[in-house]
Amino acid sequence: MSDPSHNPVPGIDAYAPAEIALRVENAGVAKAALPALSTFVLALLAGAFIAFGGMLFTLAVTDSGLGLGPARLLGGVAFSLGLILVVVAGAELFTGNNLIVMAWADAKVSTAALLRNWSIVFIGNVIGGFAMAVLMALSGTLDLGGGAVAKTAIAIAEAKVNLPPPQAFVRGLLCNALVCLAVWLCFAAHSVSSKILAIVFPIAAFVALGFEHSIANAYLIPVGYLAGANVGVDGFLANMIPVTAGNIVGGSVFVALVYWLVYLRKK
Repeated sequence: MSDPSHNPVPGIDAYAPAEIALRVENAGVAKAALPALSTFVLALLAGAFIAFGGMLFTLAVTDSGLGLGPARLLGGVAFSLGLILVVVAGAELFTGNNLIVMAWADAKVSTAALLRNWSIVFIGNVIGGFAMAVLMALSGTLDLGGGAVAKTAIAIAEAKVNLPPPQAFVRGLLCNALVCLAVWLCFAAHSVSSKILAIVFPIAAFVALGFEHSIANAYLIPVGYLAGANVGVDGFLANMIPVTAGNIVGGSVFVALVYWLVYLRKK
């Protein structure tokens, strides 16, 4: 009888969960060891890539006429572009890097190295999102449909800053559980097409369900402000702080530590 934890046909069958855990851990070690400049530049790219997903989401849900569920599902599929670019093109995304906790729990990454990576990547992601919001405003794309895209951007931003903090935290938690599961599934894949397919459904789900992604919000709230939304720094922080905390718990605890406990914890 074959061992179900072993991939019998390399390059064709998906990696088994135990193998995925090892691959994620090794990737975490490599990420934590990246030079600061490389990490920061890749983080800027990830912020820009997620912003591209946010742009496409905003356009897709504008005047779709599909009704709440189908429109949000379409928007979620559109938003998947962001993580596809991060994973396939290569970039450093704060929410996905919560999986480095697997290597930290195995003492292969120090606490200082983990926090260094998270800090550099988060700052780079946010700057990338801000920069793309400015470029989007300058591009004139918000004026499409007689300003309909701008109205959507305004509505999105105002809804986010008015979320009660407890809801923002829980939505952030649920969001990054799905984002990290999408990344986890990518480590099971051998091909680009498989990685894309693995990404689309979890990401479409979190967007359609209204969950909160800190790095996406680093684009969506500023671009709404530039379009004329009634949001300010206080509102931005009131969203980002609980959402970021929720993202950390959802990715680090509900995915990384759970899988570490199952597959990597020393017996």
